[in-house]
Amino acid sequence: MIALLLQLAVLGVALAAAALTLISFVAFITATKMPHLHQHEEEKFFLNAKGQKETLPSVWDSPTKQLSVVVPSYNEEKRLPVMMDEALGYLEKRQKQDPTFTYEVIVVDDGSKDQTSKGIFSSRGEKILMADADGATQFPDIEKLEKGLNDLQPWPEQMAIACGSRAHLEKESIAQRSYFRTLLMYGFHFLVWFLCVKGIRDTQCGFKLFTREAASRTFSSLHIERWAFDVELLYIAQFFKIPIAEIAVNWTEIEGSKLVPFWSWLQMGKDLLFIRLRYLTGAWRLEQTRKMN
Repeated sequence: MIALLLQLAVLGVALAAAALTLISFVAFITATKMPHLHQHEEEKFFLNAKGQKETLPSVWDSPTKQLSVVVPSYNEEKRLPVMMDEALGYLEKRQKQDPTFTYEVIVVDDGSKDQTSKGIFSSRGEKILMADADGATQFPDIEKLEKGLNDLQPWPEQMAIACGSRAHLEKESIAQRSYFRTLLMYGFHFLVWFLCVKGIRDTQCGFKLFTREAASRTFSSLHIERWAFDVELLYIAQFFKIPIAEIAVNWTEIEGSKLVPFWSWLQMGKDLLFIRLRYLTGAWRLEQTRKMN
């Protein structure tokens, strides 16, 4: 009986090893290259407030604004105007209180989140805020992120990131969720911790503040184009030892989410596993810098 159990255990280990080898092979051969960041001719210019053409700036140039706000947008005709009203109201009020404060807002109109990097790379700010179009996070909370960023000083190579977090709201959200969704949530958090990112409880809050140097370093190395791109972004940041602050922010669930709980989390779970395996197998390699052609 004992011998049979040992044989079954050895068989189980062998099958698990074979499955991991197969998955690693699939992850390696299906690894995509970094998204092509080439700009078409019409994307190299923008119209300024006077209606004149100006060359689109680059994140690798010296900053000319204090803050850039980058908002990925996909079919957000209902939620985006509300979010923009709050954001611009806050930014304009702040500028009136402090005339030296300068800002820009870049709305990235894309097919999903796969063009967010282009918005980042065209930013002119010393600091760059990535904000979701749904307006779930209250915009004045940017001041909490700014404080969190400043508390990380001295910044190595001028790089630091402050991530908005909803982790402090977890107990309240669990009370409103089904057991199945709660199980999926904990499963996703475990996979994030086990495979990719340590020490960050909420990687998916779309409210993140970067120093200019941290944005250029992380986004220039990004491969993932779907919902799990936040995780790879933080994986890259931790690889480069960029300090990260996790800051509690106010958050309200807004109707109209594009996430389909089970299938979206299944896709993200696959992405998390493949992120880890592709970096481990060398299918993806991190480069120090990468400029857009």
